Amino acid sequence: MKPDEQLPDDSTQAHPLSPVWVQSVVAFSEYLKFVRRRSDHTVRAYIGDVTRLARFCDDHGVDDPAQLSLAVLRAWLAQVRNDGAASATMARASASARAFTSYLKSSRILADDPGQRLVSSAVPRKLPMVLRQDQVDAVLESAQAAITPEDKAPEALRDRALLELLYACGIRISELCGLNLPDIDHGRRTIRVLGKGNKQRVVPVGIPAMRSMNEWLTYGRPHLVTAESDGALFIGSRGKRLDQRVARKVVTVATQRVSGVPTVAPHSLRHTAATHVLEGGADLRTVQELLGHATLGTTQIYTHVTLQRLRSVYEQAHPRA
Repeated sequence: MKPDEQLPDDSTQAHPLSPVWVQSVVAFSEYLKFVRRRSDHTVRAYIGDVTRLARFCDDHGVDDPAQLSLAVLRAWLAQVRNDGAASATMARASASARAFTSYLKSSRILADDPGQRLVSSAVPRKLPMVLRQDQVDAVLESAQAAITPEDKAPEALRDRALLELLYACGIRISELCGLNLPDIDHGRRTIRVLGKGNKQRVVPVGIPAMRSMNEWLTYGRPHLVTAESDGALFIGSRGKRLDQRVARKVVTVATQRVSGVPTVAPHSLRHTAATHVLEGGADLRTVQELLGHATLGTTQIYTHVTLQRLRSVYEQAHPRA
C-alpha cells in the first residue's frame, strides 16, 4: 500500500500533500493504532484533522513538520472556526493537533511541543437521552412478542438478546458486536468485554438477558452459523459477525415500533442503563466500572441526569412545586 493511500480521501483539494507531510501523517496513524491502541473511529478522526492541518501548512509555506509552531496551530484553528466548525469540531481539532505535536516531540522531530500551549474552549455537554423504566419494558416486551412459539425466527431471537444485553450491561455497540462465545461465563452470569484502548472488563449480566442470550445460542445462532462466523456471539443472516450498522438499526426499529417511546440509538440504552443503576442506589465508582470509563469525571454526567429527572417528577407531582 502506498503511503498516500492511507490518508483520508480529499478529492476537493487541488494538489496532494508533499511527501514529507505524507510520511509524518502515516507514521502518526501507525503510532495511534499500534502504540496508543486507539479505536478505528478515533484514528480516522485524528488523521482527518491532521491531514487538513498538514495541507494548511503546505499551502502556507510550512514545508516540514519540524517547522510547526504555536502560531501555525492557532492560524489553522482560526481557519477551521472561520469555515463554520461547531464547538465540538473545534475541540476535536485541537485535541488532534495536540496529539500530533506530542508525537512529533516524542519522535524528536520537534524540539519543543507547541501543542501543550494550545488552549481550546470547553464544549458544553448535552445531557444524554434516557428512557424511563416503563419505556424500556415496553421495548423489550415488543421484542419478546416478535418471537412466536411456532416460529422462533433466528433474527428475532438475536435481536431480543441484543436489546436485553445492551440494557442489562450498558455496553457500547462496538463492544457488543465484538463479543465472542468464550467471553460468556454462564455460571457466574458475566461477560468479558474489550473496551476502548483494548482494556478488558468483566460485566455482570441480568437473569432476563442471560435467558434471552441462551435461547439465541440454543435456537437461533445454530441456524445462521457458518464457517465465517469465527466464534462471534452475534452473527448476521449470512453467518458473519454482526455489523454495527445492523445492530444500530435493530435498536432504532425496536424503539420506533412502540408507541410513546422516542426513537433512540444504542448509546441511549447505555445511558439508560447507567442512569437506572445510579437511581437504584449504586455509587458513581460502580457505574464507572460498569461502563468502562477511564475517569470518574466522565461518569459524573449521570448525576446531572438523575437530578434532572428528579426535578421533572417533583414539578409534576408536588402541589407547591
